[in-house]
Order: sequence, then structure tokens, then C-alpha cells
Amino acid sequence: MEVFKKGLDNLAVHIQNMKKFGMPVIVAINCFPFDTAAEISHIEDLCQKLEVQCAPHEAFLKGGAGAVDLAEKVIRLADSNPHPKPHFLYDLEMPVEEKIRIIAKEIYRADNIYLEKRARKKIERFVNLGYGNLPVCIAKTQGSLTDNPRATGVPKGWTLTVTDAELSAGAGFLVIVCGDMMLMPGLPKYPAAVKMDVDEHGNITGLF
Repeated sequence: MEVFKKGLDNLAVHIQNMKKFGMPVIVAINCFPFDTAAEISHIEDLCQKLEVQCAPHEAFLKGGAGAVDLAEKVIRLADSNPHPKPHFLYDLEMPVEEKIRIIAKEIYRADNIYLEKRARKKIERFVNLGYGNLPVCIAKTQGSLTDNPRATGVPKGWTLTVTDAELSAGAGFLVIVCGDMMLMPGLPKYPAAVKMDVDEHGNITGLF
């Protein structure tokens, strides 16, 4: 349980990050059969402390029927905020490096950033081509707030290392790569979707 409680620090940061954008926030607690009431209670207490709604759901075990309460809460939250005005962390006219630094500090809690030579040259080229005012998309590990997948919790005193950069001109953003990342996942010859289906009663087959 002590390890579980430490992990809640990471959830707290994600909640705080979402609130920075001025949008409604709700935490969906994905309950599994082996989860304990104490664990769920600790998450609910954290959400109450941070003044956000939460909803435990059992979609994993019961499918759509197990997520009705969550869906209803999301609908009520959306209806109570029909025209939210989002806040943004940076202006598009800022230098690309400054956009990265703001994201690193505000979202990942890094102290600073470091651009490797390859990344810096590519960013300079994109800016010279007229793409410097695009928003930034960070590609890094999902396993940690940092660019190190083995770093848990909310690490302090670290630097985000930018290893590469790519331009997605059609989509309209710059991809900033941190660490060793595969940007395009490999797909099998026959995608899993080929075996998926929904019958006339709404039952889904072929997911596993």
C-alpha cells in the first residue's frame, strides 16, 4: 500500500497538468477484479483534495454496462461547461526551443532542456523553411514523466534531452523526439481490426 500511495504523486501531477488548460477534468478509475476498496478510496481522496471529479468503472469486466456511471458523469460535466475556453502554455510565435522548455518545465517538471546537435540543426532548418510557428508535439516514453522509462514518481532535478526532431507539415506540428523512440509503430500484415465485429445485439467479438 505504501508503494501504491507513492504512485499517486504521478496521478496528482497529471491532474494538475490538465487543470492548467482550463478544461473540465474527470478521473476515470479503471477497476480490475483484484483491486481493493482501499486503493480505490485513496484515489477518490486524492481527487477530492485536488477538487476534480472521479468515477470508478468496471468496463474491463462488464463492458459498456460497467462504465455507465462514468459516462453519465462525463455528460453532466460537459453539459455544465458547454463553451470552455482553453488556456495554452505558450504562444505559437515563441521560438521552438522556448516552447519545448515550457512544456518540459510545466508538464514534465524538468529543470531545463538539452538539445543534441542533430535535433538543433533540424529545428533550425524547419524554422528557416517557415515552420517555426507550429505547435510542438513531444514524443517520449509513456512510462515516466521524464525521458527515462525507469524513472518513477515525480523526479526532480533532471534535464529533458531532445535527441531528434521531425516535421509533420500536413498535420501542422513539429515532433520533438526525446530518447530512443519509434515514431511509427509496426503493424502486422493483417490488422486485428479485420477480426473484430459487432452483432445485432451490440456484442463485440474479436478483441482478444
